[in-house]
Amino acid sequence: MIKVSDKAKEKAIQLMAEDGFDATKDFIRVGVKSGGCSGLEYVLKFDNQTTDTDQVFEDNGIKIVVDKKSILYLAGTTLDYSGGLNGKGFIFNNPNAARTCGCGESFSL
Repeated sequence: MIKVSDKAKEKAIQLMAEDGFDATKDFIRVGVKSGGCSGLEYVLKFDNQTTDTDQVFEDNGIKIVVDKKSILYLAGTTLDYSGGLNGKGFIFNNPNAARTCGCGESFSL
């Protein structure tokens, strides 16, 4: 399961509306791909189409969709949002990550 913080929820609803998505029907797709400075890179986008290999979660009123391969790396993760001076964006608080890069966009196990 993936959790969504209150800050991430607020920002997701705002950004989804700006991009033409409806947070009550559409969802955030999160995943992992090879790359980044630590070996694996987080992927996040808004979507409205699922596939047979997707797992669907809902937390804090936000739907999250993860492909079956990525769920192995993201189980227990909390999606947060930071709007501070050190950078703006969604943050993956991933208990499975042994090491993360300075920007927080990639990790290794």
